[in-house]
Amino acid sequence: MSEAGVMGHPCADLGVVDRFAAALRRAGFTTDGIEAHLGAEVSAALTGGVSWPAAAVLADDRRLSTLIALFLLGEERAVAALEGALSGVGVDELAGQGIVAVADGGATVRPILDVRPYADDAGEYLVFADQDSGRRSGTLAHDHVLGIGGASVSLARAVIRAPVRRALDVGTGCGVQALHLGAHCADIVATDTNDRALALAAATARASGQSWDLRRGSLFEPVAGERFDLIVSNPPFVISRGDQDYIYRDSGVPADGLCEQLIAQLPEHLNPGGVASVLANWAVTDVDDWSARPRRWLANTGLDAWVVQRELADPISYVSLWLADAGESPERIATRGREWLDYFADAGIVAVGMGVLTLRRPSVGGAVRFQIVEEITGAGEEVTGDEAQAFLARQDFLAENSDEDLLAMRLSTSPVMLEEHLLPGDDGWQCVGSVLRRPGGPGAAIPLDEVSRALFAGCRGQVALADLIALLAAHHDVDADALAQAAMPVVREAIARGIAYQAV
Repeated sequence: MSEAGVMGHPCADLGVVDRFAAALRRAGFTTDGIEAHLGAEVSAALTGGVSWPAAAVLADDRRLSTLIALFLLGEERAVAALEGALSGVGVDELAGQGIVAVADGGATVRPILDVRPYADDAGEYLVFADQDSGRRSGTLAHDHVLGIGGASVSLARAVIRAPVRRALDVGTGCGVQALHLGAHCADIVATDTNDRALALAAATARASGQSWDLRRGSLFEPVAGERFDLIVSNPPFVISRGDQDYIYRDSGVPADGLCEQLIAQLPEHLNPGGVASVLANWAVTDVDDWSARPRRWLANTGLDAWVVQRELADPISYVSLWLADAGESPERIATRGREWLDYFADAGIVAVGMGVLTLRRPSVGGAVRFQIVEEITGAGEEVTGDEAQAFLARQDFLAENSDEDLLAMRLSTSPVMLEEHLLPGDDGWQCVGSVLRRPGGPGAAIPLDEVSRALFAGCRGQVALADLIALLAAHHDVDADALAQAAMPVVREAIARGIAYQAV
């Protein structure tokens, strides 16, 4: 069968997928096996997208070298080498399923798919996707299926991993998010508009020992009337004039309209207490009011929300990022770039916000407790599932406790660092500001003045907050009630950021 004849529905025979996956594992084609074969440094470079060190050490015809070169680097190899690397499945079968293509009169084989091992704390998987533009020549196909990338990994890290019954992956692509759901969700539904993506997701699930309910359709059409405990989505969020050149990134809806629709429809598909984690881009028409669009999305949803902008890109940087993604010719890139920037100018888009949304439907009868939209761009301050879950819990704690309640509590501080900002002066270094920081916590830093610095130094879980404030008030000869009123916003912010907590 020709490559053209299978491109629409690869891996249709899951029996071949079973035998192929088993053969790869027997050959040591696993995350640990590849690291041992390449060495830790070369393996880490390859995982990070730098392939030339691996290419330099894969010139031999050992079976693992052949498999890595083919499916991870996109190189051609001799048919005989691939036959020797795999046992239990034939090259003709792989070609018939659109996994490889045979060339040079049957002498060589080149990969059509990117097939790679992928692991998390719960297990080891095999992911089936298309070779990206860096591994193949020519422009990507309209129905190209993206593999494991930075966005999918960021979303996977941001999802709360509490055990739930039903989960939904909207826009599953090759199935990366659904793989992670398998460790803590009893039933998984995964949707996509791309038939090729659904076929490769089915192969990913089968080769990884999982079972998903795969459905075709846009947004929530395939699950009309159904609700879930957890929803995740890495949708085609790229902001453009509404073309759909590449399904994996282009929604066909102008600007950020698809993300707006996704957020608007979420509430009716979440069970009470259910959570959603979504990656999104939003149009910014005023950099001083970058949060306007996500705030508008949230306004009538009835959802608790924590929206974190991780990056704010100018139009040229944003357009250049996506123009470099599809392997188009320089001439085509120049034309499309001009058209794209013209659209941004006409639409008044001066920047694009990129970030992650953690959303929760309140419990039965519950009202919205918070909708926080903020920018956190520091390295090492990425949103993780553990941090998102803790953030929701802290917001609940603050909503359930008045200032009077907090004043009666004994507070402790998490492992934190006090940072001082110093400037040279006539009498040596002068402290001009202090910050209390919980390392690794997204946005987990609060500025301190002299009084709040002393207050948190005293939060050791031994004395009620009101008593600490009274001692400070006496020391500074100020009214204790007035000091408490001034201190409570800082205390609440410290609790919200996980810097302070109620001592047990």
